[in-house]
Amino acid sequence: MIEVDARGLSCPIPVAKTKQAMEKNPSDEIIVLVDSNVARENVTRLAESKKYSVDVLTISNDEYKLVLKPTN
Repeated sequence: MIEVDARGLSCPIPVAKTKQAMEKNPSDEIIVLVDSNVARENVTRLAESKKYSVDVLTISNDEYKLVLKPTN
């Protein structure tokens, strides 16, 4: 399992960090921590476009834990 902590970072940085983790670890589950709705939505869109399933867990008001799992 790989973890990407993108809290405090503005888009497109969370998406870029997530994409980099996907490319380096294509068959691993990836946990992404973000602290904005925009980052959550953008990382989710990226993951779905790359054929990952996405589970979103709300930690607090604007803090989310995204669990990305490759589906292929």
